[in-house]
Amino acid sequence: MRTAAKITKTFSLDRAVLAEVKRTKGNLSESARVNSLLQFALDLEKRAALDRESAGFFRSAPADRQERRGFQSKTLAAWARND
Repeated sequence: MRTAAKITKTFSLDRAVLAEVKRTKGNLSESARVNSLLQFALDLEKRAALDRESAGFFRSAPADRQERRGFQSKTLAAWARND
């Protein structure tokens, strides 16, 4: 986990969430466990957004192999012109 400047904030947690944090913290402090869980959730959220973005990009690519090859050759030609 990253070591960065810490800021003290106060958040309300459901009792069930707090109990799960206490149960799963191991040798970590509760604060370290919550930070670890939040970082994991933020990373997961970021990856999900990237997956959605890439799925949207590839959805617009032609599915037909011949059409896809034509698309690729035209794209390469356009890149060659830009160089």
